[in-house]
Amino acid sequence: ADWSLVFWTLCSVILPVLITLWCSFQRSRRQVLIRDIFRKSKHDWHYTDLFGQPSYCCVCAQHILQGAFCNCCGLRVSEGCLKKADQLFLCKEIMMRSNGGAHSSMPHHWIRGNVPLCSCCMVCKQQCGTQPKLCDYRCVWCQYTVHDECMMDCLKTEECTFGEFRDLIIPPYYLSTINQMRKDKRTNYEKVVPYCRKHWMPIIILANTRSGNNMGETLKVFDLSKIAPAKALQLCTLLPCNTVRVLVCGGDGTVGWVLDAVDEMKIKGQERYIPQVAILPLGTGNDLSNTLGWGAGYAGEVPVEQILRNVMEADGIKLDRWKVQVTNKGYYNLRKPKVFTMNNYFSIGPDALMALNFHAHREKTPSLFSSRIINKAVYFFYGTKDCLVQECKDLNKKVELELDGERIELPNLEGIIVLNIGYWGGGCRLWEGMGDEPYPLARHDDGLLEVVGVHGSFHCAQIQVKLANPVRLGQAHTVRLILKSSKMPMQVDGEPWAQGPCAVTITHKTRALMLYHSGEQTDDEASS
Repeated sequence: ADWSLVFWTLCSVILPVLITLWCSFQRSRRQVLIRDIFRKSKHDWHYTDLFGQPSYCCVCAQHILQGAFCNCCGLRVSEGCLKKADQLFLCKEIMMRSNGGAHSSMPHHWIRGNVPLCSCCMVCKQQCGTQPKLCDYRCVWCQYTVHDECMMDCLKTEECTFGEFRDLIIPPYYLSTINQMRKDKRTNYEKVVPYCRKHWMPIIILANTRSGNNMGETLKVFDLSKIAPAKALQLCTLLPCNTVRVLVCGGDGTVGWVLDAVDEMKIKGQERYIPQVAILPLGTGNDLSNTLGWGAGYAGEVPVEQILRNVMEADGIKLDRWKVQVTNKGYYNLRKPKVFTMNNYFSIGPDALMALNFHAHREKTPSLFSSRIINKAVYFFYGTKDCLVQECKDLNKKVELELDGERIELPNLEGIIVLNIGYWGGGCRLWEGMGDEPYPLARHDDGLLEVVGVHGSFHCAQIQVKLANPVRLGQAHTVRLILKSSKMPMQVDGEPWAQGPCAVTITHKTRALMLYHSGEQTDDEASS
């Protein structure tokens, strides 16, 4: 009896362990197979544990809760049908060989099932996708939908018009045609459709999947974590001059990265191909996006179609860009000066200290900083800490400030901020403060910098909620700041570092072509 008890006890312990190990082995083996299919496939497959809307497998037509979907063509399949779907269905072709010369065209690319909700049939104008099964067709280019019973042979071979956004789309036959013309040393691109179309303004979308709350994963075309913006922007040289628009999906740092790549195009002599830049704010602060009318943050609340309409209707403006040169004191001037490009602002003091602490912790544990709310909470924590510690006090005794060569007497301060744009600190209009004094609005295209001082982290918080004004030190075309002693935190556009004694000189560098969006226009469209 004792041995029997021991045996069954061991079985009750060991059997669940063995089952768990076997399940774990099978799961890992399955994941390896799935990753292998993803890697070799022309589809942009992604796996999900739960689809956001009723979905049906495009192979077996069964209702599925989890499985894989293609970000490019919209196919949805169960895990068991993934390999078969990858072999059966072609993905959307980004580049395809043209058979018709300059005036090429292409038929619709139909995908069956999982059509968008509230879509209407292009033949009978009735709603599609209403039946609880795999039904109806959708073209992955023009997004038109057709009922199963309305689908005719003529529609399968009909020329695709690319739908509402045909003026933004680069057709897949276009790039191969231009490529062939370059090989043949022909330059009459104006004969190529849609090069010759009057209102064609192709859009290139660059997304940073790591910005803010990682919304770039759902919007990307060029993923900036895999391809540098300078390489992606070379596509502009194959498109008509002065027509291309670039939508940057990311934070202010990502926008600066793309604008640096645009400056490289100028150096290469490609000025006529330089695009205009719009912003979809996915970062934490998004002050440049706010200044240009694109909002303080995007979390998926606006449909992608509306974003594209906003980019189409946006107005072109110019943005001043500034050269920030940091020259270390001592070392017999053997060290090369650090050179930065500034779009938003430069600062020394408490806000740079908060950014420095934030970046140090994000580098250690990047997975914790995947939400805009968490990021702002961490900033709040470090701001509260600085109110108690006051690490940057008596800054006026450590720093000399010159505006256009004129020495400025500094009051008792903990921080100095040099502004190029109207917004600062995640949505605060710093130069205007409470708005109770007749100061002109800060502009981003007047060649002037606004220089203000703050008394500490608590003073910054008061300014942000319009309970205090900044210490306005003046406006200038050139700003020079000399740090005489001790190490102080500095930042340029949210990129912080600790800096010893040095001289900081800020001068005008160039101007960038940007797109400005009016919020009133969006409100009118939404209400209609």
